[in-house]
Amino acid sequence: MKEIKAYIKPHKLSEVTLALHNVDGLTGMSVVDVRGFGRSRAKDAPHRIVEGPVDYVPHVKIEIVCKDELADEIITVIEENAHTGLRGDGKIYVSDVENAVRITTGERGEFAV
Repeated sequence: MKEIKAYIKPHKLSEVTLALHNVDGLTGMSVVDVRGFGRSRAKDAPHRIVEGPVDYVPHVKIEIVCKDELADEIITVIEENAHTGLRGDGKIYVSDVENAVRITTGERGEFAV
């Protein structure tokens, strides 16, 4: 199993969600509003010491756990639908998931996803 974490622009969430609904086998996803800063801030002033409030950029984090064979399709769908061509479109991270447990039934592994 794979865990996919995608950080995207908030205004792209609906488009990405609608596209993900068309992926056969995708069982669900979670969405979290997040704020942060990335590389562009450090690149502009790599040795600058921040002395005031930091301006965080709003993003949305999508979390998906899926079967290994769905991961590439899901990543492509997110990438294509979150893309604006502008700096700061976001990032996608993929990790291996060792196990999953469905609390209501006790199912484990891919059956729990």
